[in-house]
Amino acid sequence: MIWSFLLRLMGVRSFKLRRAGLKGIPGLGTKTTLFLIVITDGFQKFETAGQLCSYVGITPTIRQSGSSVRGRSRISKVGNKKLRNLLFLCAFSACKHNKACREVYERIIAKGKSKKLALIAVANKLLKQAFAIAKSGLPYEENFVSKLN
Repeated sequence: MIWSFLLRLMGVRSFKLRRAGLKGIPGLGTKTTLFLIVITDGFQKFETAGQLCSYVGITPTIRQSGSSVRGRSRISKVGNKKLRNLLFLCAFSACKHNKACREVYERIIAKGKSKKLALIAVANKLLKQAFAIAKSGLPYEENFVSKLN
């Protein structure tokens, strides 16, 4: 049933290309890639990766009231809870198998931050990788270096 909905929604060819590109990312599984494609309408709802991260609810928010009362920064949790949970679970696998995610995790742990905070950052990184691959149409490359840097 869900397959027929997906195929009608996006067309067979574009759906298969997006799914194949996303499955190439170490750490993302079949269920997560399908859920990402369905929730984002094939990544057509968003123009930037930041918009997608905000939609999912894994961006940090600053809690402040006036100039004297400051709370700890937390993730916003405004968005799709199921997708946020899937990405968090994928972050465990990505820390082992995805080179860029492992580097982010180790850098945050080296700063003395908590492991849970590092895993949220890895989930954020995974989502940005998925967005970049879906929008560019290029396959995942482990040693990819952006030409913007």
